[in-house]
Amino acid sequence: MEGLLKKIKTNVVVSSALCVLLGLVLVFRPGLSMRIVCTAVGVVLILSGVMRMVDYFTARDGSLYSQANLIFGIVLVVVGVWIVVKPDKVMAIIPIIVGIVIAMHGLHNLKQAAELWRDKYERWWVALILGVLTVGFGVLLICRPFAAIDTVVMLIGFFLIYDGLSNVWIVSRIYKNAKIIRQEMSAVDVEIREK
Repeated sequence: MEGLLKKIKTNVVVSSALCVLLGLVLVFRPGLSMRIVCTAVGVVLILSGVMRMVDYFTARDGSLYSQANLIFGIVLVVVGVWIVVKPDKVMAIIPIIVGIVIAMHGLHNLKQAAELWRDKYERWWVALILGVLTVGFGVLLICRPFAAIDTVVMLIGFFLIYDGLSNVWIVSRIYKNAKIIRQEMSAVDVEIREK
């Protein structure tokens, strides 16, 4: 159990650190960051589509899967080219996507706050507040993808920094509380053995 908790804590700390790092990049270089991300996504889609089309022409087995692969490959290439040529259009929907991800993180934080409350951790309400704020930030991005994309990108950066730091705090409290519960159970086991 302790090994699993340590692994979860390590995974959360690493992913949260990446969140904070990405957030800092978005805060200090918003325009350039989004254009690079959009171009990279477009190029990946184009390459993926070309590979599917090459598979179709090299296999030529006439199966339904092969034909679907060709159609999907063409769609990927068209979408990829559109993203590379019109990054501004894509950048307009990114706040909504990020808002959905942040809101889902917030819901997960609310679940963790409920676990802390169930385990009788006295500061469970801090995790609850952080979860509510995270959900609120996510909903704000979904409902109000502001006109100035640089402002939105910087806000996304701040939200990612906040999300990463709040995740580390919540998981550290869960880990600390689990350790206290284990120690209490060990003490009870020792008392029972002594009797």
